[in-house]
Amino acid sequence: MNLKQFKELFNPLPGNHYIQVTSSVDETTTTFYELMQSVGGELSLAYYNEELDSPDLSALYPDAKIQYISNLIHPFRALPRDHDMVIFKDIFAMHHKQDLLLNTAYKTLANTAHIIIMEKKGILDTYATQELLERFEFRAPNTLDIVEGYDIVMGKKMHMWGNGL
Repeated sequence: MNLKQFKELFNPLPGNHYIQVTSSVDETTTTFYELMQSVGGELSLAYYNEELDSPDLSALYPDAKIQYISNLIHPFRALPRDHDMVIFKDIFAMHHKQDLLLNTAYKTLANTAHIIIMEKKGILDTYATQELLERFEFRAPNTLDIVEGYDIVMGKKMHMWGNGL
């Protein structure tokens, strides 16, 4: 997976907090972890796995905050206004309560923070996902084609827009 253009999307600042909500840990997770480590930031992982034998992610990402979620009904946990980026990877389309995911993301994001939804090509209706982000008060949603094999939809929580959080 070539992540050169993907990495260029991010410009983390010292102390930033990113959270990746995913059902599969891969190079993108490692990229976020390394970016956060390089600026003294923090990566949180919300790992969805319905199997009983979840991998030990703390060995791979010792400084990350990791939560294991055992089914696709529950949302991830995150404090209000605690994150500068929420990344849903390989989880959004299969989660049973997408509205709950977007509500939780909106509340945990700081103002002017980003949300990214990544799904393997062909799984996500990108136009409908952009409309869904708009409905949940994420502005300027757009689709990016920068990671081979993935559709990426990105939006932004704006200060004093929408829900006012």
